[in-house]
Amino acid sequence: MLKSSASIAGLPLSNGAWPGWNPRRNPDLARLAHASGDPDAFARTVFAATLAEDRALIAGIAAYRRHPWRRTLPDPPAIWSEGETRLLDYGGEGPPLLFIPSLINRGHILDLDEGASLVRFLAAAGFHPLLLDWGWPGERERRFTLTDYIAGRLDRALGAVAEKPILVGYCMGGLLALAAALREPRRLRALALLATPWDFHADNPARAAALARLLPLMEPAFALGHALPIDWLQTLFALVDPYGVGRKYRAFATLDPDSTRARRFVALEDWLNDGVPLAAPVAREALGGWYGDNTPARGNWLVAGLPVDPATLRLPTLVAAPTRDRLVPPASARPLATLIPDATLITPQVGHIGMIAGTNAETALWRPMLTWLHGV
Repeated sequence: MLKSSASIAGLPLSNGAWPGWNPRRNPDLARLAHASGDPDAFARTVFAATLAEDRALIAGIAAYRRHPWRRTLPDPPAIWSEGETRLLDYGGEGPPLLFIPSLINRGHILDLDEGASLVRFLAAAGFHPLLLDWGWPGERERRFTLTDYIAGRLDRALGAVAEKPILVGYCMGGLLALAAALREPRRLRALALLATPWDFHADNPARAAALARLLPLMEPAFALGHALPIDWLQTLFALVDPYGVGRKYRAFATLDPDSTRARRFVALEDWLNDGVPLAAPVAREALGGWYGDNTPARGNWLVAGLPVDPATLRLPTLVAAPTRDRLVPPASARPLATLIPDATLITPQVGHIGMIAGTNAETALWRPMLTWLHGV
């Protein structure tokens, strides 16, 4: 039973507003707030709306947990390995494509499911995809810096490819690929950067600085496991779009569980929830350097002592900056197309993950990328 005072569960209502309630997102409740002189009527309406949203969220989470889909695609053979890292060979007789994923998510986002695999699509189209699977960081990798990954492990994986490949980097992997391409351009045929951040302060410098200020809080975790744990990484992702988790699960609750859309949602959520710890030195460089000091855009990011300067790159380059990307906003990714001489820019009308493995990925990215590859 609601108390007669203008509060619910001990949370005061101030000027007809619920804590955290945004009248711009809830216009019907906003009108009620202005039209009703009865604070209890408004409180009851807000409480009922909150319970309805909670029920929808719980229903969506429950539907996800009981969905029967499981990833069953087998990994192809590895042609090279070092520590926990493998170079997976997807076969094909055409020019090699060396895919570099992020360090903080499983590389199989590029090979998610039947009908949702960029690498298998390109293999069928006449190319020879190879995927650098970074693996779970072991004791050695947890002490790696970005230089260790780029000038060390990535450089040696590149040496295992007999023919000059086209290097393809996705998200954080795009930064690694760009740095590697600048170090060894003669070993490459071309470069593709998919949703790759560059100017970390272009869209929301305050949020970038706030992420960097969290670093001191992470030091106990670094001391314990020499890595940023998965739970920390999930929290950082959630901070980018705090309301996004609720929205997507409420929407999932309304889907037919047998539909392609529902199956793809489960596949992507399983991938998102199967993260990888990030080596402590890399976490410090990425959060403190990239996000805090914006070292790439300011020309201060060094790999093996040398600046990573896209303006000096002389390779055919594709830059894909999806327009609905919340993780890597277009304003962060687009500068690379301006800085790299003669780069080709495409702007898929999808989001960060949807561009790679969403239900519209083939139209949005795969086929435009294939057209560019045929022209290299």
